[in-house]
Amino acid sequence: MKKVRVGIVGSQFAATLHAESYKRCLWAQIQAVAAIDNLDEFGDKYDIPNRYNDYRRMFEKEDLDLVSVCVPNFLHKEIVLAAVEAGLKNIVCEKPLATNVADGKEMVDRCKENKVKLMYAEDWIFAPALIRAKEIVDEGGIGQLLYIKAKESHSGTHSLYAQKKEYCGGGVMIHLGIHPIAFLPYFAQSEISEIVGMKSTGGQGNLLHKNYTGEDWAGALITLKNGVRGFVESNYITCGGMDDKIEIYGTEGNIHIDLTKGSPLTVYSRPGYGYAIEKADFTHGWTQPAVDEFMSLGYVNEINHFVDCVMNDKEPQKGVRGEDGLKALEATFALYKSSETGMLIKL
Repeated sequence: MKKVRVGIVGSQFAATLHAESYKRCLWAQIQAVAAIDNLDEFGDKYDIPNRYNDYRRMFEKEDLDLVSVCVPNFLHKEIVLAAVEAGLKNIVCEKPLATNVADGKEMVDRCKENKVKLMYAEDWIFAPALIRAKEIVDEGGIGQLLYIKAKESHSGTHSLYAQKKEYCGGGVMIHLGIHPIAFLPYFAQSEISEIVGMKSTGGQGNLLHKNYTGEDWAGALITLKNGVRGFVESNYITCGGMDDKIEIYGTEGNIHIDLTKGSPLTVYSRPGYGYAIEKADFTHGWTQPAVDEFMSLGYVNEINHFVDCVMNDKEPQKGVRGEDGLKALEATFALYKSSETGMLIKL
């Protein structure tokens, strides 16, 4: 069976999410990885035969069908454009698309000019619970959609790059809140028209993390073109592990989803055990360990979709195209502008 030959750029957290998901895809084979650290450990773990210290060398030497860009935000543009220049035709870029709107637009435009599929890795769209929620809404199960409230938060980033605005492009909203910002228009099937935002100001203006140069708390009220309202929040002040929650309200009902702490398992442990959920501080006492985060958070379905798009020369679905990542970036920076000016921003 012919498989899609994959190259991964990066070897840390995001690269692990992609590698674990490619392993579960029958039609994918990780052929090469490029990284500046952790290279052999990562390559050994996922049985990747070809390894490079320079991604340009990998692009030059390997015959790849698909590349996953899984590096700190400020490197996304550089690597995507290098892949385009090398003649690669299918690229997956992790969130956020770039650290500013101009760079994101250049990436989207260059890919279109060169007939390259630029796919945006928004895993929420492929989370089984959110897929089922959308089916219920689409069949009229809660009547007319009125309002969506969504957040992603935890106690602080593990990445030194994400703690610095110069590398990340902002703070918690561009790093975590980009998920609900991208999910909201996809789920409501309408574009964002207006946004009003607030955030902490970074450094000494943060609620908790004074050493982060980007904000550690942010929220926004959003109006979509079809009249649906939304509220998105993201923060680095939530103890107890990753906290992703979505509430969906309609004229005839509502749906409540707990993506990260909705495990069917409940465990009591005196000594503790290895792993419960991402960012959990400890595992003793009562916990609800995740059963399969790669599946429940959407990564497995996401990668399967991207591989299918390559194998069958299909366009990625709405919500995970390069232009969708650009729109999420535009909304994020509109939130930042609103918080700085105190004004409602129209998109």
